[in-house]
Amino acid sequence: MKQHLADRVKTLTPSTTLAITAKAKELKEQGIDVIGLGAGEPDFNTPQNILDAAAESMMQGFTKYTPAGGLPALKQAIIAKLEKDNNLTYAPNEVMVGVGAKHVLYTLFQVLLNPGDEVIIPIPYWVSYPEQVKLAGGVPVHLEATAEQNYKVTAEQLRGAITDKTRALILNSPSNPTGMVYTKEELASIAAVCEEADILIVSDEIYEKLVYNGVKHFSIAQLSESVKARTMVINGVAKSHSMTGWRIGYAAGNAEIIKAMTDLASHSTSNATTTAQYAAIEAYNGPQDTVEEMRQAFESRLTEIYPKLNAIPGFHVLKPEGAFYLLPDVTEAAAKTGYDSVDAFAKALLEEANVAVIPGSGFGAEKTVRLSYATSLEALEAAVKRIDTFVQSKWQD
Repeated sequence: MKQHLADRVKTLTPSTTLAITAKAKELKEQGIDVIGLGAGEPDFNTPQNILDAAAESMMQGFTKYTPAGGLPALKQAIIAKLEKDNNLTYAPNEVMVGVGAKHVLYTLFQVLLNPGDEVIIPIPYWVSYPEQVKLAGGVPVHLEATAEQNYKVTAEQLRGAITDKTRALILNSPSNPTGMVYTKEELASIAAVCEEADILIVSDEIYEKLVYNGVKHFSIAQLSESVKARTMVINGVAKSHSMTGWRIGYAAGNAEIIKAMTDLASHSTSNATTTAQYAAIEAYNGPQDTVEEMRQAFESRLTEIYPKLNAIPGFHVLKPEGAFYLLPDVTEAAAKTGYDSVDAFAKALLEEANVAVIPGSGFGAEKTVRLSYATSLEALEAAVKRIDTFVQSKWQD
């Protein structure tokens, strides 16, 4: 039987992250001591009180379907969190719980976009943004934010990219992969342009709790009621509470959009896993000590490892303000060690130095590689030492 794939999936770009991860796993299975710096998740277990709450919910028989948009108690926990942390007020019909923030974003674009609608996506970007837009029939419009501007787009850039087909802007702060955080003033200038053009702001705040060096997270929806009305806040428990595998994320915003997303979810996932929802209730309503402990651990690692990475010949790194990634420009290092591309350089790091990093091409940033410091300080120091030795041994003036 001849198989025919839908055209929509033929445009998908294979995940660079998964390819590197698979290769690293293959080498490990061969007994090679590979240090993986590709992790997009905290290296801590989910806090015990959350595990206990999940177990208790199952023992009480809470193992059946829930409303498609999430348990009422979880919606209330999210509403309370948004009020407490962000000074934002929402009603239950303005919140939708999904199977992780990724699923929530996917669902949003499915209900938001018609064929040909444009979504502005700053570069560097999280790998799934453009793919999700394309799957919804939309057109990703990339807007490059350079290292010279701290990987943050300006209002002027945004204004120049908007057309009569523009439907939304994706804003990710703190950012994956750059770790940069937009200031209140920067957000205000961007919001003004979005209001002028009457476009939606998709504000991905999944790394909200992981900010360093005294930097404070500020949600663009906090600027005013009018900005809040055109903002869809995307967040979840994955990074803040080390619950990546539990798959609980949420959207908060316009009730009409939220209803459409909930209706679509009712025909795709039915609901996010019931046990995971009860775990998320505890994550938001229970003690937050472990959230801060994890943040402090990441900040400590960043403080230790950043200067050592930046000292490697040909590595040029902006110090991130959030998330748990470093994004060095390694074009000089690649060229001086005899590689014609950063992808080839990253491949050699894995195969010869046994360090797995993610080529920046997957994030639209061809000159860079992404390293995660969501691993032990011992592993990070060993990895940086291996990279330094590799580069120094091949350096050609």
